Amino acid sequence: MLDIKFIRENTDLVKTALLNRNAEANVDELLEIDLQRRTSIQEAEGLKTERNVSSKNIGALMGQKKFTEAEAAKEAVRKIGERISVLNEQIRELDERIRDIVLCIPNMPVATVPIGKDETDNPVLREWGELKTFDFEPKPHWDICEKLKLVDFERGAKITGSGFPVYTGQGAKLQRALISCMLDLHTADHGYTEIEPPFVCNADSMTGTGQLPKFAEDMYHIPGDELYPVPTAEVPLTNLYREEIIDVKNPIKLTAYTPCFRREAGAAGSTNRGLLRLHQFDKVEMVNFVEPEQSAEQHEILIGEAENVLQLLGLHYRVIELCTADIGFSAAKCYDIELWAPGVERWLEVSSVSNFGDYQARRARIRCRDENGKPQFVHTLNGSGVALPRLVVAIIENNQNADGSVTIPQILRPYMGGLEKLA
Repeated sequence: MLDIKFIRENTDLVKTALLNRNAEANVDELLEIDLQRRTSIQEAEGLKTERNVSSKNIGALMGQKKFTEAEAAKEAVRKIGERISVLNEQIRELDERIRDIVLCIPNMPVATVPIGKDETDNPVLREWGELKTFDFEPKPHWDICEKLKLVDFERGAKITGSGFPVYTGQGAKLQRALISCMLDLHTADHGYTEIEPPFVCNADSMTGTGQLPKFAEDMYHIPGDELYPVPTAEVPLTNLYREEIIDVKNPIKLTAYTPCFRREAGAAGSTNRGLLRLHQFDKVEMVNFVEPEQSAEQHEILIGEAENVLQLLGLHYRVIELCTADIGFSAAKCYDIELWAPGVERWLEVSSVSNFGDYQARRARIRCRDENGKPQFVHTLNGSGVALPRLVVAIIENNQNADGSVTIPQILRPYMGGLEKLA
């Protein structure tokens, strides 16, 4: 979250950022409440000083046997104490109101983020690989999945509902192969520590990374236990260090596989058919904790690590930078990686790589020490390394053959028992 002092001293800058984001927040109300809080604190501190002086005078009056005056002074001190109690309760309530508003204010985009009105203003930074050409009409992945019995959409809907597919046979094996391959790559080549976190988190964890309170309706919730199935491994990985002071002289780099659960999957239809948009999906995530001075450089390293996955799979992709109106709520700067899927003739997002600055760390109270030993908030970054459903779409649609089979990328074959084709 943003520092209230920063908002107070940079009100116009914050309002401009909100305007560029197409976002709304009660900044004026926030500043009014903040003024009330500071006024109450000032009065309370003044009364505490007055009470201390009066308390000392009571002793002096008692020593002089001025009992009537001493009793009057005691009554005055009692009334001061009552007023301080009232003010402390007011301050507590104002603190809660301030926090409720501040938690719903999005992060400030860094100055280099392009200003735009929607996703059409996201600039393409680069492309990698060649656009696949076919000497036959490429099929969409759902037709291939049905023919090869890779995914059973109907039984998944029967068991749970739409957006919960069942992977079967070679389809299930492909999922497992991709997860293992990506975890091995990130740990062996990119210097990550593998974590197996819980797949549910509490409200404090969800608040720490920015899911709560803003996006409560987008998440699944387990009432009674007050737990939330994770929407991304970013949540448990980041919250590993909640309320801690950590050493990030060398960046801390964590990776994990989790299933991800999201209610905001969108309406049914051809644009969301098959594996294009799901309520449950698998993802390998990368999370970094760094010193503030390192985060911009580390962001570029992180996007390269995500790209490396797709390069090894031989998939044509592009990297775009999100403009102010499309950037995520908690992000200060974000890149998206999109794969071309010829069967559905669309670019599909498979990774978002974000630099959050100290926004999440301030919410989760994750700190490090500066060169003078003074605590400061770390910077957090995360990136999908990568999400599986649309990756599977791109693999199937780009590697399909005229006979209906699908060629397995070379890097995955050892994880598939040497299998060269899905058939």
